[in-house]
Amino acid sequence: MRAAGITGVHRRKQVRTTKPAPGADRHPNLVGRKFTAGSPNELSVTGRTYVPTWGVAYVCFIVDVFSRMIVGWRVAANMRTAMVLDAIEMARWSRGNTLPGLRCHSDAGSQFTSIRYGECLAEIGAVPFIGTVGQSYDNALAETVDGYYKAEPIYGPTRSGPWKTVEAVELATLSWVHWHNTARLHGYLDDVPPAEFEDTFYAGQRTDQTLVETQ
Repeated sequence: MRAAGITGVHRRKQVRTTKPAPGADRHPNLVGRKFTAGSPNELSVTGRTYVPTWGVAYVCFIVDVFSRMIVGWRVAANMRTAMVLDAIEMARWSRGNTLPGLRCHSDAGSQFTSIRYGECLAEIGAVPFIGTVGQSYDNALAETVDGYYKAEPIYGPTRSGPWKTVEAVELATLSWVHWHNTARLHGYLDDVPPAEFEDTFYAGQRTDQTLVETQ
């Protein structure tokens, strides 16, 4: 790495963003750390991460487990439930008005145990699942995406200095999500980007269908 002029990226100390609501009813954890899916819109994971700025910024991603596609995201100056709902709305816009049968897995943060979060998922036909408190492995895929998001655009070599505003983080995240979905190679997907992986899946679905002759 030294000979090639390559250095590793340190992901820095993490700020705690999961604040469980004591006594709040939680949805079950039926995913059981099995982050696999047979098709898009079957299982998604979500969580929040912190980005240091001259103020404060929090980022929420919604990731489709099948293709690792980031289908919804939001950058905000707070961790209120509204930021999560905005990310869901983006996913709803990009994937369809209703997503019947979608399982949406998250950590045990108070945003994900709120009534508004449950109602928002119910509107699109999705079902919430929640991991155990204090067990990062229960939401390992979301934690992984947060990790390389921090390593690439946030602390990576292309940044010009400390992040000053939420708007600057939002603009960088917009560019990174597009690159992540359309160009970033994923080992889990046989080294193709999420968009290409989904295109291949849907192309296979079309060729498997029986053609109906028209008169």
